[in-house]
Amino acid sequence: MTAAVSGGDPHRIGHSQGHGGAASGRGEGGPAPNRIVVGYGFWLFLLSDIVMFSGFFAAYAVLAGQTAGGPTGRQIFDLNTVALETACLLASSFTCGLAILAVGARMKLKFYAAMATTFVFGAVFLGLELHEFAGLIARGDGPQRSAFLSAFFALVGCHGLHVTAGLLWLLTMMAQVFAKGFRRDVLNRMLCFSLFWHALDIIWVALFTVVYLIGGAA
Repeated sequence: MTAAVSGGDPHRIGHSQGHGGAASGRGEGGPAPNRIVVGYGFWLFLLSDIVMFSGFFAAYAVLAGQTAGGPTGRQIFDLNTVALETACLLASSFTCGLAILAVGARMKLKFYAAMATTFVFGAVFLGLELHEFAGLIARGDGPQRSAFLSAFFALVGCHGLHVTAGLLWLLTMMAQVFAKGFRRDVLNRMLCFSLFWHALDIIWVALFTVVYLIGGAA
């Protein structure tokens, strides 16, 4: 009888396992745990985001010289301000890493301090970027001025929208830790947020190099 049951149900789904506990359905042949599904899904999201940014980078590379008689990057870029933006975003990535370490140590005060600092750095970065956009538009160098400026606003603006979403996500994570503590599902979301924020940092380094350093020197 035992052999027949084993043959009909080789993975013993629905039968007791171990010390009489109910089967979890996540053993050999069962569905993957939720944290693994979420992890793979989020990596797919990041990869699709990188593909989207690659398209924006390609469009900018093609249109960078199409100024239609308008200003070039060298004439409109303020590298000092952009360097400050870069420093803020790099610093926010570091403090985000400190927040992850605080999560691992289950230290709420350090977690809140690191996340609040990350938010401040991200908000300063976003404010400087918006100030740059407002100055260009006020001088008549908005996205409608030339194909170059259209590609510039699209690429940099898309990154800025991601930073805005990241800041809202950051506040949500702080609220969830306050309400639920360091539960496993909250920790998984915090890890996803950290990956997202670091990915924005990497994309900005590429953007800073291609758009501002190379474009500003051309």
